[in-house]
Amino acid sequence: MRKIDVLVVAEKNSVAKAIAKYLTQSRVYVKKFGKIKTYWFYRNGNLWVSIGLKGHLMEFDYEVKYNNWYAIEPGQLFRIEPILIIRNESLMYAKVLKYLGEKSRKVILALDADAEGEAIAFETLMILKNTNPHVTVERACFSAITKRELEKAFTYLQKPKAEIARRVFTRMKLDLMLGAVFTRLLTLCLKHQGVTLSDGRFLSYGPCQTPVLNLVVKRAIERENFVPKKYYQLYVNVEIDGKTLRLYSKRIFENKFDALNILKELKSCQYGEIVKASYVKEKIVPPKPLDTLELERRASRFLNIRAKKTLDIAEELYRRGYISYPRTETTIYPSTLNLKEILYELLKTEHSDYVKYLLGQPILRPTQGDSYDGAHPPIHPVQAVSKTELIREFRDIRYWKVYDFIVRHFLATLSPPAIIERQNIEVRVGNIDFTVSGLRIVSYGYWTIYPYEKPNEKNLPKVSTGMLVKILNISLEEKETEPPPYLTESELLRLMRRYGIGTDATMQDHIYTNVKRGYFKIRNRACIPTPLGKTVISIFNKYASILIDPNFRSLMERTLREVSDGIKRPEEVINYFKERAYELYRVLKTHVREIGRELASVFRKR
Repeated sequence: MRKIDVLVVAEKNSVAKAIAKYLTQSRVYVKKFGKIKTYWFYRNGNLWVSIGLKGHLMEFDYEVKYNNWYAIEPGQLFRIEPILIIRNESLMYAKVLKYLGEKSRKVILALDADAEGEAIAFETLMILKNTNPHVTVERACFSAITKRELEKAFTYLQKPKAEIARRVFTRMKLDLMLGAVFTRLLTLCLKHQGVTLSDGRFLSYGPCQTPVLNLVVKRAIERENFVPKKYYQLYVNVEIDGKTLRLYSKRIFENKFDALNILKELKSCQYGEIVKASYVKEKIVPPKPLDTLELERRASRFLNIRAKKTLDIAEELYRRGYISYPRTETTIYPSTLNLKEILYELLKTEHSDYVKYLLGQPILRPTQGDSYDGAHPPIHPVQAVSKTELIREFRDIRYWKVYDFIVRHFLATLSPPAIIERQNIEVRVGNIDFTVSGLRIVSYGYWTIYPYEKPNEKNLPKVSTGMLVKILNISLEEKETEPPPYLTESELLRLMRRYGIGTDATMQDHIYTNVKRGYFKIRNRACIPTPLGKTVISIFNKYASILIDPNFRSLMERTLREVSDGIKRPEEVINYFKERAYELYRVLKTHVREIGRELASVFRKR
């Protein structure tokens, strides 16, 4: 076989296929190695081959002799150095990479342009350099799978960023170490009580997963411990311009006897006086450009699609060339992004009339947030596609819902604000003030294309202060204070960002892991912890609360950034957190029986 001039390594098969399709100057030949497809084509007289991987090629693990949970005390893992190994599901990819790399003059790493992609790039590099140490290596970074974006990326190649990969590998090591030690400890505590989990299941701890569970459990406990209090409120119905308006008292009564006395006094009143009438116009600014977290939060809230599924869908839409790269922390459209060009493409969608309206505006003034990651623009549509075509392609209405939402969000960011009129009327009856609020939509603005945020109208009549209004009736209602609601998935994601638990690209995975482990359920958007989830958090709260404190993970992420910034060495960071975790492990170890009994009681109640 002749030498390969350029070997391109992408993160997924669909991306490798698209690269070949858009870069070839002839036709593309498909050659299979087992189940792995490679794409062969010519460009500028050179032979190119593109191959797509399946995520990470490697992972950290302990040597096989340490994988017997009963042969080694969990705490000893703190003293054992994990090794980087090729994942079982990636062995064939590694074999094909070695074969192709040996015959290649140059390699272009076209992995996703984020931290995880940088780590996968270096995993690929390790395999290739081991086979062909003289091969030259460069990096292609792109945010959309279109011909223009790919041509640009492969024209202006970069160098792989070793400092970013180091940070990811350091995090992987730490997460393995802490996860393995405390997962084994929990599971073995249960085993010592004679409870064996079936199908290879275990009780897991994760440095991100468990602080997330703590947030969910904490809110649930607040809800369960909430003691409702009774209170009393007066209501009055008045007549204005022949229409009935219901107002409630601004004063809240804790004592029913006091409320009844006031009610008795007011019963004799036939008229009330309007003491306040305000009608204030307010602009509602359109949403900021879409980053990963906001896509997940809004899809959960508005579309009722789980965060993990949303990102899975968005990634597939990206690989098929419909949207830009969905793993981004940027909320500012870069000046290099041609917004009008995107609008002209969207003329082919169901929203063409609204797109024409935007194109007719003298100037486009997009909204902007305050974050720019320097790697990818905000999530936006790249290629127009109809609802029928998308459903036919994926056979799942959710793909259309997510795509349509991204289109609408993009259009909303280029739209004028909505204008509302906030209304408030206060009526004084005796010496008690009653109030009611209303809302009128003056201009729909961006809500025309983005109805998700549109409020319900409740238009109040126009009145002026000093007017007298006829009282129809006055009543007293007994009420109770309400407990805080369970955390929604949308709120949980917002809290995770606040505490720095995981990255925008991995947050939904930590939620999914908790659900998979049976620690909490998501029902009607609410995150509801199970008895097992509550017990796990109760145990850590008693003996090692720092391990489930969201601030502990925040500290870890800040320190890991110092690795990529060159301030700290990976070994420093690992040793620091390893020592802190070991001290907590020693505390937990002294309470093995109590922990085991607490866990066993959950399983025996099932």
